[in-house]
Amino acid sequence: MKTVLITGATGLIGQEIVKVCHDNNCMVHYLTTSKNKLSSQDNYIGFYWNPDAKEIDLSCFQGVDTIINLVGATISKRWTSDYKKEIISSRTDTAKLLYDAIKAHNFPVQHIVSASAIGIYPSSQTKYYEEDFDKNSESFLGQVVEKWEKAVDQFSSLGLKVSKIRIGLVLSEKGGALPEMAKPIRLGAGAAFGDGKQWQSWIHIEDLARLFMYLAEKRLEGVYNGVAPNPVSNTELTKVVANVLDKPLILPNIPKFAMKLVLGEMHILLFESQRVSSQKTETAGFDFKFHHLEPAIQDLLG
Repeated sequence: MKTVLITGATGLIGQEIVKVCHDNNCMVHYLTTSKNKLSSQDNYIGFYWNPDAKEIDLSCFQGVDTIINLVGATISKRWTSDYKKEIISSRTDTAKLLYDAIKAHNFPVQHIVSASAIGIYPSSQTKYYEEDFDKNSESFLGQVVEKWEKAVDQFSSLGLKVSKIRIGLVLSEKGGALPEMAKPIRLGAGAAFGDGKQWQSWIHIEDLARLFMYLAEKRLEGVYNGVAPNPVSNTELTKVVANVLDKPLILPNIPKFAMKLVLGEMHILLFESQRVSSQKTETAGFDFKFHHLEPAIQDLLG
């Protein structure tokens, strides 16, 4: 694999994947909607696209045999009816633009490795989800992931191998959920949510970036859960972060109704429970660097 085209390369996960690509002597082409994020280095070249206007710089496909697809509007922003549409269209319209460009010009792309999410699994404190579970969550997140995966599956009709990584809670010190969790804990105001029993299937960002590259290099097809082998409860996650930061947890758990008042429908991000298996990923030969939560949090916050 010589040249990879990445959508969402300037985001939190994308930046980590770019590092892994460069460590593996891969040339990176990336698409951006922001002209001031265009760069042209020896191994990192930006190309402009405007999915709303169906515009894409076709030069981005030159020499590319693999696409890593990460693009999508953040779900960590209040879910108004308009923003819900944007969450979906930012995933489906972008996939269609790539699909149409490859089809129209017969670009010899061989493989697409796309982000997806464990939000497709119904919330449950008792089930243990593997990739072949066939009932999707009826929540908004479940609908988003279902449409997202369908848009990506279409690439198989063009002869591309299709891989989807259902990503869990991504742990990074640079953004996402962990710094937001750490802030109140550092101030002595940390607490678990609800009864704290909801499962959190997490992954260290370094392992996630390596997993994208692993599937791309091995040309592995199908769905893979992007989660570490040992999910934990929300209470356990909160305790581990507090222990690593050497801070006490003295407040009672934060009730669901309070977060619903603050966040609206988006509050389900804090209360949904998905215990997700990494067995298929491990059986495929991927070796996690961070199997357990405490060493992962220590690495990021210690």
